[in-house]
Amino acid sequence: MPTKKTTLTKDKVISFYMQSTLENNGKPKSVFHFAKDNGFSEAEFYNFFGKLEAVEKEVFNQFLSKTLELLDKDKDYENYDMKSKMLSFYFTFFELLTANRSYVVLCLKENNSVFKGLMQLSGLRNGFKDFVSSIITEEYRLKQEKFQEIQEKAIQESAWFQFLTTLKFWLDDTSASFEKTDIYIEKSLKASFELINVTPLESLIDFGKFLFKEKIQHN
Repeated sequence: MPTKKTTLTKDKVISFYMQSTLENNGKPKSVFHFAKDNGFSEAEFYNFFGKLEAVEKEVFNQFLSKTLELLDKDKDYENYDMKSKMLSFYFTFFELLTANRSYVVLCLKENNSVFKGLMQLSGLRNGFKDFVSSIITEEYRLKQEKFQEIQEKAIQESAWFQFLTTLKFWLDDTSASFEKTDIYIEKSLKASFELINVTPLESLIDFGKFLFKEKIQHN
């Protein structure tokens, strides 16, 4: 009696893609070969993705989604300050990456550089920036509303660049349990939060407003 064919799902396509990449030491060459090797049709594939590159992007999107899901389950997380939330994010995200290190290294190092492989991280980038925006607290927000949008974008972009440099460090890390990456995360985040301290910037803005008013009055 023939076995009943299991229903293909988005998650199964992603799992097949990661497994195929690992087993063949490289990404699938075409949708046709990928589908054939995994027992489903091209038409079924296109129910979920428009091309193979979209699957690759979704893998990293799911790393992000899973990270946020795990953080959400932590009852203490909501009460953390911005720095602690960012630390929790990093440690959780890189723990997930480590569990899938063979795939991530193969996928990213195929481009010889994390920065050259940014296309596959585009969805992750957008999600990460939204996450950063969601955890900015008043402590790190300028009082002048007209500068807040500019400040938020600057924090998002600098946080993304820091994330990429951390990812590059992790890819090259050969220490046991990637303990050097943990140290890198702690030290780099400490330095970055000292740099985004708004107190000196607030003082400069207040000083600038004072000089402007003085100039108006004298004129």
